[in-house]
Amino acid sequence: MKKLLMIAFHYPPSFGSSGIQRTLTFSRELLNHHWQPLILTAHTRAYPRILPPSLSEIPQAVPVFRAFALDSSRHLAFRGSYSKWLAIPDRWVSWWLGGVYVGLQIIRKHQPDVLWSTYPLATAHLIGLTLSSLCRIPWIADFRDSMTEDNYPTDPTIRKACQIIERMTIKRCQAAVFTTPGTRRMYADRFPSVPSNKLVITGNGYDEETFHAIEKAFVLTNRSKTPLVLVHSGLLYTSERNPLPFFSSLADLKQRQIISRSNLKIILRASGNEEFYRSHVQNLGIDDIVLFECAVPYQDALHEMLHCDGLLLFQGSSCNHQIPAKLYEYLRAGRPIFALTDPRGDTANVLADAGIRTIVPLDCKEQIMHGLAEFLSLISEGHAPIPNKMEVIKHSRQARTAEFAKLLDSIVE
Repeated sequence: MKKLLMIAFHYPPSFGSSGIQRTLTFSRELLNHHWQPLILTAHTRAYPRILPPSLSEIPQAVPVFRAFALDSSRHLAFRGSYSKWLAIPDRWVSWWLGGVYVGLQIIRKHQPDVLWSTYPLATAHLIGLTLSSLCRIPWIADFRDSMTEDNYPTDPTIRKACQIIERMTIKRCQAAVFTTPGTRRMYADRFPSVPSNKLVITGNGYDEETFHAIEKAFVLTNRSKTPLVLVHSGLLYTSERNPLPFFSSLADLKQRQIISRSNLKIILRASGNEEFYRSHVQNLGIDDIVLFECAVPYQDALHEMLHCDGLLLFQGSSCNHQIPAKLYEYLRAGRPIFALTDPRGDTANVLADAGIRTIVPLDCKEQIMHGLAEFLSLISEGHAPIPNKMEVIKHSRQARTAEFAKLLDSIVE
């Protein structure tokens, strides 16, 4: 069996990043494709949030190696502040040294055939770059989304450092992997001399085994028809997923007596920026409709998706080249979806392919208001479109892992 050294910061018991499920599923499913994963991750003290029960999700056949790592904002701060030079390219740059040291030990003992590192920490690619250069092992860089853009990262010094790492990574790796066509096009334009077959798409997806286990463990009873429950699961960024126009639309619909607490409940699960959003919701008088709920374990979040009346998706036009990882879980949940996103973006394209047409722009209050009223009416009448099952199957993480295994095989052939 061939061996793959997977360099990933986010791995159980880390909690809160969608990237955890991508790496976790790859590490479990690759065994079915004759690849033995070896996980190189960080010491648990470096994780901002942990969920100890999630350790049980790690496959027993997959060895996990944890390297020294600190979070500069917590472990290297003095009187509440720390030098930004201790956080370039990110707050976990100390993992670079620890990761290279432990990585060399793993390579010496297990002799992996391929290295793989995954963003969103630039330090992960630094470790992959260093180990690949020192040991001459083929390397796949899993960018997922864009590492840099014109104004991202916002700090110019960090952005410059990330651009250097990005350029060195593209030059050194055997394959650069992205999750969407839009991001791949961005990098093809950015690095025109790079062969097109070096830039690969392996999208995110949903885990069928997890959904099946939840459906088997819980009886999904028919809910009472009132109030209708809409759910958004995950972060709502103040710019890229700004919900304020949505809140204003809700206020107008309530004023027109189209919605009320008796017929609609909206759950924003683990949205982040709760205090900021809560003040707006209270000022608009819709705090009896919009509820801010805390984060829950992954399986509980999926159960909520399966049991609600409809799902909400927010994605601004500045992210047309990105697709939220939760979209694939939304599709598998099989519930009606109301998407606030640019109809021209990659997110809208995936929804349209699955038969979902209930899409309005994130920042247009009038279209949101009319679209939401129609969406609620369709749900009440039992006519709201749900994702096409044959299209949804294409997005399972099991299917994505098969794609990834083919890429790995092509690297070592």
